Amino acid sequence: MPGTASQEPMSFANSGKADAETEAEAGHPHILVVDDDPAIRELLSAYLERNDLRVTTVANGAAMRALLGKQVIDLVVLDLKLGAESGLDLARRLREQSAIPIVMLSGQSDEADRVMALELGADDYLNKPFSPRELLARMRAILRRRRLDVRQQRMEGLRAYRFDGWELNLNTRQIVSPKGQHAALTNGEFSLLVALLGARGRILSRAQLLELSRLHGDEVYDRAVDVLIMRLRRKLGEDSTNPRCILTIRGAGYRVGASVEGVY
Repeated sequence: MPGTASQEPMSFANSGKADAETEAEAGHPHILVVDDDPAIRELLSAYLERNDLRVTTVANGAAMRALLGKQVIDLVVLDLKLGAESGLDLARRLREQSAIPIVMLSGQSDEADRVMALELGADDYLNKPFSPRELLARMRAILRRRRLDVRQQRMEGLRAYRFDGWELNLNTRQIVSPKGQHAALTNGEFSLLVALLGARGRILSRAQLLELSRLHGDEVYDRAVDVLIMRLRRKLGEDSTNPRCILTIRGAGYRVGASVEGVY
């Protein structure tokens, strides 16, 4: 359960200077590779990371499901055959539950499998052996189309917000720092941050924040908005005299000062 208002909020402000590469990676798309061949996992992890993607690799469907329950994934690279498991079954269940893009890999050239994978919701399909460069190009094309769909508001099922290197997971209600550290939010903090991020830089008055936050809980009331803003800034490691993520607009309210990306 999230902490209460009386607890000292976790802050990343004094946790040391973030490694430059880690901070840079925080805003990059997160790719999940599911393949039971360790050589394929190692190859893709090394190649994709060299090309500015974050990569996590797992060997089976159970590990895939566990990771998807905890982290925000932008695209899944899924092998057709995972030992006793069927990649087609995993793709079908994944598509029933989310809109995460899927690229299928297969050591077989059977047209029926390729057609079935695409019909089950895979976004693309590559036969093994494949060129990592071609796979990367196909993944980038899929991610570009996804970003376009998001900008044109054709997507449903928002899973997270990303801003200024931070990531707010809407399922776990945790915020992840640019260094990858996790912190739980209270109901009020979470609701207030969701309202601000959902406004995408628009100014929200205290009255609007109260109304939007009550959709998620009843912790926010009256001038407590200011207290929650202060606590959020502390958790974001903000300089209270010169914040850059959550800005105070004198006489009007608050807004997010960073660019906000929705993850679906």
